[in-house]
Amino acid sequence: MTYVIAEPCVDVKDRACVIECPVDCIYEGERTLYINPWECVDCHACEPVCPVEAVFHEDDLPAQYRSVNAEYFRDALGEGTGRAARADHRVVAALPPQHAVKNDLSGFAARKEEAADAELWFRW
Repeated sequence: MTYVIAEPCVDVKDRACVIECPVDCIYEGERTLYINPWECVDCHACEPVCPVEAVFHEDDLPAQYRSVNAEYFRDALGEGTGRAARADHRVVAALPPQHAVKNDLSGFAARKEEAADAELWFRW
């Protein structure tokens, strides 16, 4: 079993899920993020941190979303597993542009505050 990133992520790509993933199985396409179903350990870490609620357990989605995710890795990453953004699955690429801002969130990445960063706030 695995998790899948669905349509609410398109043109947002917040990346909070990437930061939380303990096995580094989330890859970036041009317009959305994808979870590699062969690397995902079904830990649930990515789902609660997604601000646009785009992460779902595969059993909770129609088959078309599961197949888009699996086909992306079979087709686009067949020759390697580099982290650079690659062309999206044809279904995602065919979607009309989504709003630049969803749920009052901008499209740039957020990152988890590290302990070292927190210490800077408490220095007097």
